Amino acid sequence: MASKSSIIEALKQEIQHLGTGAAADKTGTIVEIADGIARMSGLTDALTAEMLEFPGGTVGVILNLEEQSVGAMLLGDYTHIKAGDQVKSTGRVLSIPVSEKIIGRVVSPLGEALDGKGEIGGDKTVMPVDRVAPGVITRQGVNQPLMTGIKAIDSMIPIGKGQRELIIGDRQTGKTTIAIDTIINQKGKGVKCVYVAIGQKESKIAQILGRLEAAGAMEHTVIVMAGASDPASMTYLAPYSGTAIAEYFMAKGEDVLVVYDDLSKHAWAYREVSLLLRRPPGREAYPGDVFYLHSRLLERSARLNKENGGGSITSLPIIETQSGDVSAYIPTNVISITDGQIFLEGDLFNKGVRPAVNVGISVSRVGSSAQTKAMKRVAGKLRLEMAQFRELEAFAQFASDLDETTRKQIERGRRAAELLKQGQYAPLSLASQTTILYALIAGKLDDVAVEKISAFEAGFRDYLGKTRRDIVDTIEKETDLSDDTKMRIEEAVAEYKKING
Repeated sequence: MASKSSIIEALKQEIQHLGTGAAADKTGTIVEIADGIARMSGLTDALTAEMLEFPGGTVGVILNLEEQSVGAMLLGDYTHIKAGDQVKSTGRVLSIPVSEKIIGRVVSPLGEALDGKGEIGGDKTVMPVDRVAPGVITRQGVNQPLMTGIKAIDSMIPIGKGQRELIIGDRQTGKTTIAIDTIINQKGKGVKCVYVAIGQKESKIAQILGRLEAAGAMEHTVIVMAGASDPASMTYLAPYSGTAIAEYFMAKGEDVLVVYDDLSKHAWAYREVSLLLRRPPGREAYPGDVFYLHSRLLERSARLNKENGGGSITSLPIIETQSGDVSAYIPTNVISITDGQIFLEGDLFNKGVRPAVNVGISVSRVGSSAQTKAMKRVAGKLRLEMAQFRELEAFAQFASDLDETTRKQIERGRRAAELLKQGQYAPLSLASQTTILYALIAGKLDDVAVEKISAFEAGFRDYLGKTRRDIVDTIEKETDLSDDTKMRIEEAVAEYKKING
C-alpha cells in the first residue's frame, strides 16, 4: 500500500501538468432581429465591417456602431435566429477566399460556388471585401489601351488600363452588351475579367454565362452573382467582393477588367439596408454617405507602378437612367467619380443605331493617351467628321439647297454613322477597325452607297483576311499606320472594288 507522502507527491505532479489555459470569447446578445438586420448589445469592442458568428453558422457584418447597441447585416438564412440568442465576435473584417481556380466559375459574394461544379480548389488567399484604395504614389498614368472591339468606342471614347469608364443609359439600350463585348474581346490578351451581376434576373445571368461560354470567354472570366431573389445584403456586398477578387490578380501584376452591372440596383440595396438600420434618410431617401458608397468602390480601380507590381484594375460601372435623365442623384454622383462616360440613347437605339452611343455627350477623360498610334491616326479625323456631320445634319433639314462642300461633308458623315454600327457579340480586332476607318477618312468609301456600307465592310474585312493578310499582320505587329501601310490599304480597297464591281 502506497504511503501518504507518495500519494501527495503524485497529486502535486498531476496539478503541475494540469492545463489551466483560459479562452476568452467576446459575445453579445441579440436584442432585435427582423428583415435581415440584427441589433445586439454587449459587443463593446466591435469594429465596423467586422464579421459576427450567429447561431447555426450564419454570418453577419457590422455596419452600425451605436452608443448602446451594434447593428449588423445578416448574410444568409436567419429564420432560425431569435432575440436573446448569443452572437460571437470573430475579430476579423469581412473577407472572401480567392484562388487561381476561381477563374471560369460563378460565385456568390461570399466566394461560394453557385455553378454546381463543386468547391473551388487551389491555394486560397483571404482578401478583405472592403479595403482602402491605392494611394497616389503607388499609381501610374493610364496610357495602355484596353480595346473593347467596338469601333465607336475604341476610336472616339477610348478606354485605358486602370480607367473607370461609366456606361450610362435607359433600360434596354444595350449597356450590358457593350460590357460583354469588351469581356469577349479580352480573349488571348492576358486580361482577367470579373462580371458582377447586381440584382439581375437569374435568367439574364444564365444567358450571359451561355454567351461567354460560347465565345470561349469564361476561360478568363469570373461571374460574381447576387440575383434579383437574393437579399439586399448580398446585393450590397457583390461589387466589393468582385473588386476583392480583382485585387487578388492585380497584386500578382496582372491586368483585370471589372464590370458592375449595375450600380443603380446597388444604391437601391444600400438604401434598403440603411433605412432598416434606421439611418437618417437624405435626398431621394438615400443615406448621406451614398456618394462614399461608390467612390470607395471605384477608387480601388487603378494602374499600379512597377515598384508595386504593375497590375491594373479597369472598371466599367453601369448606371440605369430614367427617360435619359443624367442629372438624377445617383447618375451625377457616379459621373463625378469616373473618368468619362459612354452615353447610350434610347432614340438612337430605336432608329437602329447599334451600339446606340451618343458620341456628342460621351467622353473619355483619358483620351488619345490610351490609344495605339494606328487608332490615333484615324480617330482624330473621324471625331471631326462626326462633329461636323451632327451640326450640318440639323442645319440641312431646313436648307433647300446646299453648297458642294457642305453636301460632301453630310454624305461623308452619313457613311461614318453607318460604318460605326456594329452587331452585338462581334468585337473587332485593331487591324479590322483601323483599315476600314482609314478607308472612310481617306474618302475611299465616298462612292459606296450608304445602304451598302455594312455589306462593303464585311466583304472587305473578309477580303483582307484571305487575300491581303500582309496588311493585317503589319498593323497588328506595329500597332501603327505608316505611309506604306496607308498606301497598301488604299490599293486593297481599289482591288476589292474591282472584284466586286
